[in-house]
Amino acid sequence: MPEPALSDALLRLARSVATEAAELAASRRSEGVEVAATKSSLVDVVTHTDREVEEFIRARLAAERPGDGFFGEEGAPDDSTTGLTWVVDPIDGTVNFLYGIPQWAVSIAVVENGPDPQRWRALAACVVNPLAGEVYEARLGGGAWLSGRRLAVSTPASLEQSLVGTGFSYDSDRRVEQAAILGRLIGRVRDIRRMGAASLDLCAVAAGRLDAYVERGLKPWDHAAGVLIAAEAGAVLQGEDGRAPDEALTVAVAPQIADELITALADARF
Repeated sequence: MPEPALSDALLRLARSVATEAAELAASRRSEGVEVAATKSSLVDVVTHTDREVEEFIRARLAAERPGDGFFGEEGAPDDSTTGLTWVVDPIDGTVNFLYGIPQWAVSIAVVENGPDPQRWRALAACVVNPLAGEVYEARLGGGAWLSGRRLAVSTPASLEQSLVGTGFSYDSDRRVEQAAILGRLIGRVRDIRRMGAASLDLCAVAAGRLDAYVERGLKPWDHAAGVLIAAEAGAVLQGEDGRAPDEALTVAVAPQIADELITALADARF
């Protein structure tokens, strides 16, 4: 366990930078948004603001913590000489951002042991949704918080009474497959939500707004902060075959329904 003073300092920095970056992104959104490029498909977009916000975050962190690594969505990674790496999504929910849907966030986490989710240990994290005025944060062993209120996961009575979040691939063929999978799952839960920003979905589990969240294909920057926040709120977190969450699978779930959900996912061939 890192020294509490270090974890507190890292969390303060994550909160400060994420809040400033979110304010910058919101300001740019009010001025209008242009698509700068597409990535894996025509629906996988990056805006000029994504790039501007990531460069802002990179510069702020480098000024405060020279030597730390940086692993963001839009630019080349920087190696670490300190053992710490900042894992950053400058705008999680870019399509929501593009369309003016107020479900997007700046997500920042700091991890030790490098940028591989199977090896890292997240120390501090912050996710900011500026349009909702919400700041989610956590440090390892310090609990999860939303704007000063301590978070705790829900306590659903059963899987059948549980609200489950998920997301879809940018690949159209894969989305068709996912729709069929959800058709096999939806009859076993209260309902399913797809809101379009993984970091906020994981924070929704932490806040008890979702009872579970499941998705395949998340990149490290999509889940680094949200996984720590959900875990510190009491969620069960796991990936494929019981490993840590990663691109293969990310599951965050209230403990009461964890076993039921894992069985239902297997039955649905999720």
